[in-house]
Amino acid sequence: MRLAAFFSVTVAVAASNTSQDPFEQWHGPEAGHVRGPCPFLNTFANHGFLPRSGKYITQKDLADGLFNAVHFDANISHFLFDFAIATNPEPNATWFSLDHLSRHNVLEHDASLSRVDAFVGHADVFNQQAFDETRSYWGDVVNVESGTASIIARMKTCKATDPTYSISELGQGFILGETAAFISILGDAQSITVDKRLVEYLFQNERLPTKLGWKRPSTPFTTDLLLGNLEKVRLEYNKQLK
Repeated sequence: MRLAAFFSVTVAVAASNTSQDPFEQWHGPEAGHVRGPCPFLNTFANHGFLPRSGKYITQKDLADGLFNAVHFDANISHFLFDFAIATNPEPNATWFSLDHLSRHNVLEHDASLSRVDAFVGHADVFNQQAFDETRSYWGDVVNVESGTASIIARMKTCKATDPTYSISELGQGFILGETAAFISILGDAQSITVDKRLVEYLFQNERLPTKLGWKRPSTPFTTDLLLGNLEKVRLEYNKQLK
């Protein structure tokens, strides 16, 4: 009896710890919740690292959420927050909601890796066809070269199919930065490589790929690392455009 009781308590404690682990606690958006064009921010809301509603996200919410989810340095979070609140139409806002990010040509841009252009449809909703084109340029491992090739391919497709296609300098910077970031966060930030399956899983499910063995990076993702990897993507982008 004592042995059975011991095992019962052990199992109950283990189950309790799992239930409290946000990496294992995934819930898709419910009625009244909002999501936006960024698969990563949507993912963090689905796990509860950001408010699950996707609404009223403060600077502290973003900094804490990105740190706990993917070990982002606070400086990056503050930098991103300053851009994000610019999408809130409310004057002097101190928060943003994920659907604010869908405002076209503020941060949201044409030639998304996983969304259609705003002219074509809803830029805040995952589009399988767009993402299939993106991932068709990847091998089993996504690196700077294949990641950049998919960016250019999406730009060419969108330019050919969207009569209102445009991309601002800021939008281009975000496209390149997004690729540098997803490779670095889900893969190896030093070699700038990532297993394609991890990227596909997150984009298509808006869920962290822990079931595939991914773990939160043990070292912080700093501003210097982000800018360094962004520069490598930018150089490759200019090279492939020639």
